[in-house]
Amino acid sequence: MIGRLNHVAIAVPDLEAAATQYRDALGAKVGDPQDEPDHGVTVVFIELPNTKIELLYPLGENSPIKGFLDKNPSGGIHHVCYEVEDIIAARDHLKATGARVLGNGEPKIGAHGKPVLFLHPKDFNGCLIELEQV
Repeated sequence: MIGRLNHVAIAVPDLEAAATQYRDALGAKVGDPQDEPDHGVTVVFIELPNTKIELLYPLGENSPIKGFLDKNPSGGIHHVCYEVEDIIAARDHLKATGARVLGNGEPKIGAHGKPVLFLHPKDFNGCLIELEQV
């Protein structure tokens, strides 16, 4: 059901410093910051030959990333995102197997302009999983 790895998301305490580090120290292609108010984050995508890294920074006081950074002040891996062809079919299959879909269970539009869902980390070995329809 899942396709390729779309990205690994890393919560960072300083978005500009993290983007600069990837660009200058690692020589990566770094995109511009984009606000995603529906998700409470500002993101920067780093393009790799085989996938992407998504840097996450809190947007607003109610950002889920703010809570993550409160517990992990240096930042850290927040989630992994896998591609799926049909997000509704994937959601229904996962729910039938007992997996919990976060939020109201309906896809939201993600940073790539495509439908996304998140799966409860307790159902996936402590890893928050994002599914993105391609």
